[in-house]
Amino acid sequence: MCGIVGIVAFSPVNQSIYDALTVLQHRGQDAAGIVTIDQHNYFRLRKANGLVQDVFQLQHMQRLQGNIGIGHVRYPTAGSSNVSEAQPFYVNSPYGITLAHNGNLTNTRELRETILQKVRRHVNTQSDSEVLLNIFASELDKFSTARLTPNNIFSAIYQLNKIIKGAYACVAMIIGHGLIAFRDPNGIRPLVIGKRVIDGHTEYMVASESVALDTLDFEFMRDVKPGEAIYITYDGQLFAQQCADQVEFCPCIFEYVYFARPDSLMNGISVYQSRILMGQKLGQKIAREWHDLDIDVVIPIPETSCDAALEIARILNKPYRQGFVKNRYVGRTFIMPGQSIRRRSVRRKLNANRIEFEGKNVLLVDDSIVRGTTSQEIIEMVRSVGAKKVYLASAAPEIRYPNVYGIDMPAAEELIAYNKTINEIAQKIGVDKLIFQDLKDLIAAVNEGNPKITEFECSVFDGHYITGDITKSYLSALELTRSQKNSTLFNKEAENLEIYNVDQ
Repeated sequence: MCGIVGIVAFSPVNQSIYDALTVLQHRGQDAAGIVTIDQHNYFRLRKANGLVQDVFQLQHMQRLQGNIGIGHVRYPTAGSSNVSEAQPFYVNSPYGITLAHNGNLTNTRELRETILQKVRRHVNTQSDSEVLLNIFASELDKFSTARLTPNNIFSAIYQLNKIIKGAYACVAMIIGHGLIAFRDPNGIRPLVIGKRVIDGHTEYMVASESVALDTLDFEFMRDVKPGEAIYITYDGQLFAQQCADQVEFCPCIFEYVYFARPDSLMNGISVYQSRILMGQKLGQKIAREWHDLDIDVVIPIPETSCDAALEIARILNKPYRQGFVKNRYVGRTFIMPGQSIRRRSVRRKLNANRIEFEGKNVLLVDDSIVRGTTSQEIIEMVRSVGAKKVYLASAAPEIRYPNVYGIDMPAAEELIAYNKTINEIAQKIGVDKLIFQDLKDLIAAVNEGNPKITEFECSVFDGHYITGDITKSYLSALELTRSQKNSTLFNKEAENLEIYNVDQ
């Protein structure tokens, strides 16, 4: 689950892109990159592993000259965590193209063979984003003209949408032309566009979340539509066109559960409001079906679940307390690479305030339970400070199926709910009672913000893959790749436990 941004302005964009990436940091902590186009039509690129504030020093920012640029924060779901796979990627031919991608392609293997055998382009990494860039480049290469028209660019994206499958929100630049942004025909991954007027000039910005627009005083215009492409020239002319024949809007519901910032507006839905409604639905379920539980206090596991927990406490008429102190200098544990790193990071990230737990029956509230690693550590921590009984409520349903659209849960066996009953899950993580949100209630909570959306991408909960190309053999191959990747990571950790700093 990466974060992307692109800006076309009439003044240097390096600082603006940096600032936008810092507010999108929650979407990826593995690597960051910025590329600009300077006055000589040269790409200026800086990318490396680490947080935004660590990757870009003064000397890097000074070199990132130009009034047009794109940026990326990486959360690896395909390929590896090698710095060579940090984004943006670029190719020299044709014209000079650079691209950043949020999502995951589901037919990467076939596309890679096409690139090598039919269009004879070289792919240097295991990243599906580099594959996507080369497919885009090969489509643009079919136009034997020195100057691309907007129709040429839209035609290339139209052909690209027919070839690639999966989830993708992309931002790209073409030397001598401008900035391009496009979204997959299902709109699985988010992408918004905004504008601001400075000294009579209209500047444009695209980003994964509206909060990036807010930070830079860009006015939110709208979401980029599923299958739509946006083209913005150097001088600020904006063109937009639908580039897919079949569009079936199906945004990822897990964005609202966990990934997006609460102050973002995506697909016409307030993330904050959706989480409030998740809490209301879950609170009503607990009051209806678990009224016999002796609950003394409701405590959120910070911080995505705080809004839902507050509503649950209100409905149950129980005290709401902040029982955990969070170390804000440790990243989000879910998006850290490797189970052992996540486990080590939980205790560094959270500490229990004994006075809120000792001698009490506690209802903990979390946004979701994925691998169970964090939950197990937290339950042990809570019991160690004297809690009598520990109940756990999840604002999302059981996650029983792999994700193939850009969330790092591709192996079913890694999921704690896989092939387990709720009682078995509760026993595994060590709670006295475990309560999950019903899927219909989760959908209703999110859907209330935009009733025009008729379907959400809920594959991790229901096993339905909207792109229609996910088979058992595909998932088996994905799990094999995942296990090999984890084995490599484990060996690296054994050699050097500092290979991934938890602050990154």
